[in-house]
Amino acid sequence: MRAHADKLFINGKIYSMEAEGLCYEALAVKDGKIAFIGDNNSAKAGFDADEIIDLGGKVMLPGLGDAHLHFFAYCQTFTTVDLGGAKSKAEALERLKAKVAETPEGEWIRGNNFDQSKWDDCEDEIPTRHWLDEASKTHPIVIKRVCLHTGVANTLALEKAGICTGYDFGDGGVVELESGGHPNGILREQATKIFDDLIPDPTKIPDVKTELMNKALAEASSVGLTAIHTYAADIWKYTENFDDYLKLDHEGKLPLRVSIYLDTLYNKPYLTKREMENPYLKVRYGGYKIFSDGSLGSRSAKLFEPYSDAADTDGLLVQTQDELNEKMLTAYEMGLQPAVHCIGDKGLDCVLTAVEYTLEKSREHGMTAEEQANRDPFRIIHAQMANPDLIERMSKLPLIVDIQPIFLATDLHWIEERVGAERAAHSYQWKTYIEKGLRLLGGSDCPVESFSPWHGIYAAVTRKDLDGFPKTGYHPEEKVSVYDALCMFTKNIPYGTGQEDYLGTLEPGKFADMVVIDRNIFEIAEDDILNIKVEYTYLAGKEVYRQV
Repeated sequence: MRAHADKLFINGKIYSMEAEGLCYEALAVKDGKIAFIGDNNSAKAGFDADEIIDLGGKVMLPGLGDAHLHFFAYCQTFTTVDLGGAKSKAEALERLKAKVAETPEGEWIRGNNFDQSKWDDCEDEIPTRHWLDEASKTHPIVIKRVCLHTGVANTLALEKAGICTGYDFGDGGVVELESGGHPNGILREQATKIFDDLIPDPTKIPDVKTELMNKALAEASSVGLTAIHTYAADIWKYTENFDDYLKLDHEGKLPLRVSIYLDTLYNKPYLTKREMENPYLKVRYGGYKIFSDGSLGSRSAKLFEPYSDAADTDGLLVQTQDELNEKMLTAYEMGLQPAVHCIGDKGLDCVLTAVEYTLEKSREHGMTAEEQANRDPFRIIHAQMANPDLIERMSKLPLIVDIQPIFLATDLHWIEERVGAERAAHSYQWKTYIEKGLRLLGGSDCPVESFSPWHGIYAAVTRKDLDGFPKTGYHPEEKVSVYDALCMFTKNIPYGTGQEDYLGTLEPGKFADMVVIDRNIFEIAEDDILNIKVEYTYLAGKEVYRQV
């Protein structure tokens, strides 16, 4: 007697991603999960199906994930002036002036995604209030750099926020001053939050929020995302609301799985109750986000030695080593998974010290080795710069590394000038990480970069920018295979949240989260990865996207 399936896919090239090269012809779906994967004849002999889908030789892969982004922050960018892609200060200024022309005097204007390293009419210098004043002196204007760690305000915005001569933000952030002691408009790290309560946020209007979330979710499905790990940053007002996603899920409008990471401590029993209300685990809490340092683009990532292009600074730590130690230990002993941002080599050193401290102290407090082994791994986010000693330390700790390969496509143009050739060679070492046994999870840090996983896979495989530069790739010895790059965005994703038993690969018993793409990623030229288009996206066997 043949079994019943809701859907039966046949005549495909179905890569399960369990191991490199494993490819099947057919896959059956029952009740949202994979019931069978194998050859056509066995599938047809073993199953009656409500729907038979002939893939016609097309490639099917597990649904892709993004291990680190700020999803609602991306939704918020739809309400601001997008300065991304501007090739000059002049072009960025014109975009702001266009917004000024349609905005009543006195109303706030926000901009995002500026990247001065890509402007051809300046020498990689962060603009100041004087430049923004050229856009308007009668509108308060605040813009944020693409890394989100630096902002710039015009004179009127500074005045409205009470930022005056001699202003000192204190620990955790910087308000830069001109020679006379007056703020120059540049704010770094936590100082960027000064304006958050002053600027009206249209996403607080429920209907607007829902519209923007649906728009962003549809875009995510169109590039094959079936899982996201989204991070709140309350210190910068990058919020994530569990109930927003849960509401969409209950309405049948959530086309992917969401794990939410908060940067405030929360109660584990509450988390468990929420998860019990979600038997399919489409919406869940992930862990606890902690910051160690800033970013390379804004020279706030903490380095052992000063920046090569700014000898007066080696970056900054968001908190002291003792504070980081205690914050991580507290979260860990509450049952939460620490997920820590670190970009500079010294920032990474501080995080590893905190992990080592947490493991030691929790054992002293009675946690057994078995209990520690059963915990979700520590998440190290970014880890862009790591000397051999740091990599060796990472390899000995129960951690995973969330990387953003697409960062290299931007950073390769200025990284050597920023940190020097030797430290640049110790950056973005993904092949070395893999060879040392580290599990890498791929992400985008959207809205810092596009959340298209194909951009990240392309960057990991080619080590080129999106225009194909440099021809042989930046430090090509660190290129990874297509399989390893694809694992970062499929197989490895659920290891970040302890969901590897039912997500990440196409195996019987796992959820039928899948994508069908328009070309064979394992056979095309590596530069062509950038051109891959998703034709279908499925979540738990349900079609959530079809290419028009």
